[in-house]
Amino acid sequence: MNKLHFLCGKMAAGKSTLSKQLAKEHNAILLSEDEMLGKFYPDEINTLQDYVKYSQRLKTVMRPHIEALLKQGSNVVLDFPANTLDQRAWFKDICDVAQVEHILHFVDKSDAVCKEQLKKRNANLPDDAPLTSEATFDAITKYFQVPNEQEGFTIQVYN
Repeated sequence: MNKLHFLCGKMAAGKSTLSKQLAKEHNAILLSEDEMLGKFYPDEINTLQDYVKYSQRLKTVMRPHIEALLKQGSNVVLDFPANTLDQRAWFKDICDVAQVEHILHFVDKSDAVCKEQLKKRNANLPDDAPLTSEATFDAITKYFQVPNEQEGFTIQVYN
């Protein structure tokens, strides 16, 4: 049976790298929020509020397409954040509507590891790409909520 794979983890924990690996392993369609936001809204996301606004727009547009892919039997990997209860509810609704199994891949890394990986990522970005600061990491991470079994997800943890 086909599945929806989605990811949870702090910024720079390694979710995007894992999503690419999962797409190959499961012969799945990979959809990346960061890539789509960058292409649809270049130069328009400058604050956390901008991100929330454009992310919601993207989810509204993409949801019926994601559900259709799943209903047609495709495996899908969504590299969209599942880092809060509200974000995870969106994935839960998609699974319910499409009537598919799922795996929530939780990349469980410490703040220190994520910040070190963030520095490495920033060092390897193209000159015109925006850098992500530790202050931005801290501002976003304060909203992070560890997933738990009471939410009803099948969770696979990566340490």
